Amino acid sequence: MNDQQFQQNIRLILQNDRSGLKDIYEAYCPMIFSVVSDMVKSREDAEDITSEFFIRLWDIAGTYRPLKGHRAWMITIARNMAIDYLRKKSHETPAAEIPDYLQEKASAEENICQKLSLEQALLTLKKEERQIVNLKIMGELTFREIAKILKKPPGTVAWRYRTAMEKLKEVQL
Repeated sequence: MNDQQFQQNIRLILQNDRSGLKDIYEAYCPMIFSVVSDMVKSREDAEDITSEFFIRLWDIAGTYRPLKGHRAWMITIARNMAIDYLRKKSHETPAAEIPDYLQEKASAEENICQKLSLEQALLTLKKEERQIVNLKIMGELTFREIAKILKKPPGTVAWRYRTAMEKLKEVQL
């Protein structure tokens, strides 16, 4: 969906026409889910936050400003919602109860014998590298748009993306 189509759908939402939200949902649900899932690490929580995102989008459609990049705008909102969720969860759940599965490591023999899924391959990347790869591939954002979202220089974002892609090439899928 291009910027003009997105703006038209926002206009439909502002006129209480649900078809605008439906079109945005169909075009961007996988991208929003991917961004949120990468942050919260729980499929169920990511599904909930993604659903809440589209409900919120309906409520805040009037705040969208054309020419700012609709994908970056939506990703920023989704990331903020995921951060809010993580903050709330950290206050509700004692740290000892939060599984630290990302730090668990399988033996070298198991890693060689098992094929890694794409999700597992992405987990071999550092958090920031994963975010950049997700935003670049799933979000179809430019390095400049990603840099703005992550508040990093565009050159750093491009370098980290290339580094991440090299790491992923080394992982046998």
